[in-house]
Amino acid sequence: YSIPPTMAQLVGPLRKELADSLSSCRVLVVGAGGIGCELLKNLVLAGFKNIEVIDLDTIDVSNLNRQFLFQKKHVGKSKAQVAKESVLRFCPSANITAYHDSIMNPDYNVEFFRNFQLVMNALDNRAARNHVNRMCLAADIPLIESGTAGYLGQVTVIKKGQTECYECQPKPTQKTFPGCTIRNTPSEPIHCIVWAKYLFNQLFGEEDADQEVSPDTADPEAAWNPADAAARATASDQDGDIKRVSTKEWARSTGYDPVKLFNKLFKDDIMYLLTMDKLWKKRKAPLPLDWTEIQQIEDMLIVETLRSQLIEKGEGAELVWDKDDPPAMDFVTAAANLRMNVFSMNMKSRFDVKSMAGNIIPAIATTNAVIAGLIVLEALKILNSDFDQCRTVNLRCYSFDTLKPELHHVLSYLTYLCICFSHLV
Repeated sequence: YSIPPTMAQLVGPLRKELADSLSSCRVLVVGAGGIGCELLKNLVLAGFKNIEVIDLDTIDVSNLNRQFLFQKKHVGKSKAQVAKESVLRFCPSANITAYHDSIMNPDYNVEFFRNFQLVMNALDNRAARNHVNRMCLAADIPLIESGTAGYLGQVTVIKKGQTECYECQPKPTQKTFPGCTIRNTPSEPIHCIVWAKYLFNQLFGEEDADQEVSPDTADPEAAWNPADAAARATASDQDGDIKRVSTKEWARSTGYDPVKLFNKLFKDDIMYLLTMDKLWKKRKAPLPLDWTEIQQIEDMLIVETLRSQLIEKGEGAELVWDKDDPPAMDFVTAAANLRMNVFSMNMKSRFDVKSMAGNIIPAIATTNAVIAGLIVLEALKILNSDFDQCRTVNLRCYSFDTLKPELHHVLSYLTYLCICFSHLV
């Protein structure tokens, strides 16, 4: 039996020529996180055989709700290495190389990138994206750039001389806030969250005088006399009184006592702010809190956990705030909500605080799955030399929050089927 010359030869759902290209080409996946896990699975199921993946991170418990290649037993291990091992269970014949490293390491230079026919980004930071963009342009290798932000996602193809590059258009800079607003007159929850992150660093991390959280006596809007106001200010506890020392120095002198920290930050400092009369002529004045009157105050006891972590690390050690570190996140949530209470704002859930802290938008598993499928679709176009068919795709999902978590795998598979059927003819 012979196949008529007018009929396409198929290998699985793909034309033979395209299937051969998939099995022989060498591709680089940069990032093995939310998008990267879905992408690696899609690649081997689509027929890609020679894959190299690089990621600097190790697996955290917080990754497990969406990065399905990882399990609890993998916590602390290399994302790239575990992703490789997990993906090989889908396709044992695949040839996968994993690098537990930063793509910005000088070892991964232009010559390294020239080893690939295609590069796919699954990154979560702009610096690395800029770097990969420049390497691919220098090596003249097609790059598929992608990203997700909550229910939004985006995929675009970057090809030297044919498309716009990642850095061709300026990206919006992270929003900043005046120090006097953060320290004296917050009016939005984000102001309190930024203040709480600064407070974490002042107490447990790398101290920065520019991010001091005590009332800003140099606030030009106040136009007051600090000496006169200080004489009028009263404090409830001598240990919690306002002194011109750093927050960290004062906290250490108290042994990180939660009650004294609370009274300084949410009572004494606020009473001090109230002496700046001009600040409150057109604003609602803050209301000092009292430790004995606040319910659920146990949230502030997280200070003791963080203090223990400092002791374990040794003399002179510092903690680094990480949204995926539960004690650090609990502290910032508690401190931010207490300050919101002081300034008569509606308090936020832990999820909302995590979303807003540092402009972080939590990843949604379903969005990652769909974006990973679209990446493979664009990859097939590139390998089929259909550059004129490549598109920038922007995903906007409005109803994924009503889906059960397990359904994102179904959507991912349906996306994969759409990819395959689109190349049957």
